[in-house]
Amino acid sequence: MKGNAQVIAHLNDLLAGELTAIDQYFIHSRMYQNWGYGKLYERVAHEMQDETQHADALIKRILFLDGVPDLSRRDPLKVGANVVDMLNNDLALEMQVIGHLRQVMAFCESVQDYVTRDILHVMLEDTEHDHTLWLEQQLGLIERIGLQNYLQSQM
Repeated sequence: MKGNAQVIAHLNDLLAGELTAIDQYFIHSRMYQNWGYGKLYERVAHEMQDETQHADALIKRILFLDGVPDLSRRDPLKVGANVVDMLNNDLALEMQVIGHLRQVMAFCESVQDYVTRDILHVMLEDTEHDHTLWLEQQLGLIERIGLQNYLQSQM
């Protein structure tokens, strides 16, 4: 099916964000593992898998619309130097993705591509209610119980 060229371009922009998230979660998960924070490692490795599923959904949709997925683009990575920086950087990335998803969903609706909008809505729900919520909870725990207690709980 020949898709709207602007929708395909927007989907490729979103794909760059998802691929960036995969890379950022990958390095952060391995850093957590190296530092002995097994719980953080497991959770962030799981988030990386979720981002991979998002990228897969975007690739499939771009191909369905007769576009070419651009897997060469990435946004700049923001690798943290410590746990708090890493959580904050991941949260900032997720918030950026949320804003971008909303913009592209609105565009898809304006050109009456409701199927793409619905695919993106599923990704938005996952990003808002799983990834972002978990990151905000972790940062809240650090504020409430202190960094050292939090880190000890992640071993």
